[in-house]
Amino acid sequence: MKILVVLTSHDQLGDTGKKTGFWLEEFAAPYYVFKDAGADVTLASPKGGQPPLDPSSDTDDAQTDDTKRFKSDEAAQKELANTAVLSAISADGFDAIFYPGGHGPLWDLTEDDDSKALIEAFAASGRPFGAVCHAPAIFKHTKNADGKPLVSGKKVTGFTNTEEEGVGLTDVVPFLVEDMLKENGGDYRKGDDWASFVVVDGKLVTGQNPASSAEAARKLLDLL
Repeated sequence: MKILVVLTSHDQLGDTGKKTGFWLEEFAAPYYVFKDAGADVTLASPKGGQPPLDPSSDTDDAQTDDTKRFKSDEAAQKELANTAVLSAISADGFDAIFYPGGHGPLWDLTEDDDSKALIEAFAASGRPFGAVCHAPAIFKHTKNADGKPLVSGKKVTGFTNTEEEGVGLTDVVPFLVEDMLKENGGDYRKGDDWASFVVVDGKLVTGQNPASSAEAARKLLDLL
């Protein structure tokens, strides 16, 4: 069972001068769900190497059992520091693909041609693909074979407009995940802000926020 996990390489939070990147819990929780199930996990990012960590996800109040486990796991840290360059990755040989969020993906993975090609390949071949929190941003430009948006007519979730408002970044992000999914014809669903909420439609798994990370990973495993 081989799972590809794709992380952002983008570290600038718009023009605020602040840093962003991937959200630690959204990487650590799925990583251990997959690893504990015996999966062979490959990490990749557009630029390869160490992906930028969103500093807001590394504060004391953002720590979870999974993030603490990661911080004491030297092998996992080394793996994360050496992600493969995304353009060198082929969809062949992987059973599923998963995208952790953080604000970074809104800027780079959304527009990345290699990422789009991978997602479309997994979708076309009927293999599970998933994204959590801001990572459903990756579906902005992805298409089905018929040219329609990949999420058109599918039940989906992702970071809500009210959650974005809650972190004060509505006017900073290039677009709102909830609005984009709806504009692309997605049947957008949401639970309570900050509570775990995951939607599965066929082979597509989406999670609403950081709290949804582990459940989204488990649902992806269920499809395997």
